[in-house]
Formats: sequence, C-alpha cells, structure tokens
Amino acid sequence: MPLTPDPSGMAPLSIPDFLMNWRDLPFEPFRDGVRIHHIRKGAPAVAVLHYDAGATVPRHLHTGLESILVLDGVQCDEHGKYPAGTLMVNPEGSIHSVWSDTGCAVLIQWERPVKILDEEDTK
Repeated sequence: MPLTPDPSGMAPLSIPDFLMNWRDLPFEPFRDGVRIHHIRKGAPAVAVLHYDAGATVPRHLHTGLESILVLDGVQCDEHGKYPAGTLMVNPEGSIHSVWSDTGCAVLIQWERPVKILDEEDTK
C-alpha cells in the first residue's frame, strides 16, 4: 500500500506504514522554514508539514476546522507545547501562531485555508 493515496483521494493510506516511513516522502517549500508533502489537495486538504528548528507561521485565523497530529519533535503555540503523539483540534474561528524551537513534523488536515492576519492584528 502506498504512503500517499492516489490524487483522487480514494485509495486507503496505511497508517502503520505511514508512521514508519513519512520521513522518506518528497517535500517542497511551503513557508520560510516549513516544507510540505501534500497527501490531498483541495478542501479538505491533508498534508505533512516539516518545520525546521526556529520556523514560525504567523498569527492566523482558522476559516474551518484544523486537526494536527504531531509526528516528531515539538510544535508550539500561545496555548502550549505539543510533543510527538499530541492531537490538536483547532475549531473554525480560532486564532494562533505556530512555531517549533527544535523542529517538528505534523500530519495536518484543514477544512479550508487559514487567513494570515494583518501585521497590526498581531501586536
């Protein structure tokens, strides 16, 4: 069974295989210090994000449900630090910024894209 399903999103994904082999997936640039491997594009989207040590995602608004499973390292936001194995659910309307001091990887599903907030809203 492949590590990522076919583009139609119809093929199953073997979770045990995925958890053992996600590091071998091809990643592409996403944001400064963050790389992405798309599992499913569109809405909802599913991907693996790999954060370099010190990488950040600015304050943003969730326009739909977002679910994150930390695969490796520690992801942080204003509410806490989330080590590997942590599942976070960010509801529509929630706002936060994200960073990783040490680097991390997450399996992420988002219902709709986030909205990066204006600079004056982040202070």
